[in-house]
Amino acid sequence: MVSGPGKRARRKQLPVWQESLLLLVVALVLAIVIKTFFVQAFYIPSASMEPGFIQNDRILVQKVTYWGSAGPKRGDIVVFKDPGGWLQPGEIRTANNPVTKTLEAIGLYPTGGHLVKRVIGVGGDEVVCCDAQGRITVNGKALDESSYLPKSTLPSTQHFDVTVPRDHLWVMGDNRDNSGDSRAHMADPGKGFVATSLVVGRVWALVWPWKRMEIVHRPKTFAAVPDAK
Repeated sequence: MVSGPGKRARRKQLPVWQESLLLLVVALVLAIVIKTFFVQAFYIPSASMEPGFIQNDRILVQKVTYWGSAGPKRGDIVVFKDPGGWLQPGEIRTANNPVTKTLEAIGLYPTGGHLVKRVIGVGGDEVVCCDAQGRITVNGKALDESSYLPKSTLPSTQHFDVTVPRDHLWVMGDNRDNSGDSRAHMADPGKGFVATSLVVGRVWALVWPWKRMEIVHRPKTFAAVPDAK
């Protein structure tokens, strides 16, 4: 059936400026959704994760792995919120103008008190430093950390024997001589552990500088660690 003149429904074309504004709003909403549920950009704030990550490197943190009941695994590098007292006020980055606030909202200007460390032990694990060969052990299994620690660096000069509480993590920086991690707070009961609820996500990729871009994998040594008894 052919519609007669004047009866055919016509779509009114939006002005160019309105279409552009609509596209911009849709793009911003999508960016915020991606940041909230999928991937978020962060920067490396210190030298604590050298040599793998250098200060001011840009990384992508993916959140899908930890959806539902899944949590961080031994060996993961994670970004987490400050458990309290791990960072000094001057180390907390803030968005202080309209441009940085907009970039922060869409995940391109990371702010807040966040830290980046490697998960050594999860809930129930006994983490000990060190065995007769100077290695950290998890549930009695010695870790071979040579693939990510700086050359000639000891796994730790601080001795400890801790059992990680349920739903918590024991984390350490790869640059063990220059990392304010779980060891630095273990003298204060409970403060050396990071609640899994504070974890933002797992570091998935190093994206800047371009020449060092790479996908981040979990070291093989952690696959041999037995579950806690």
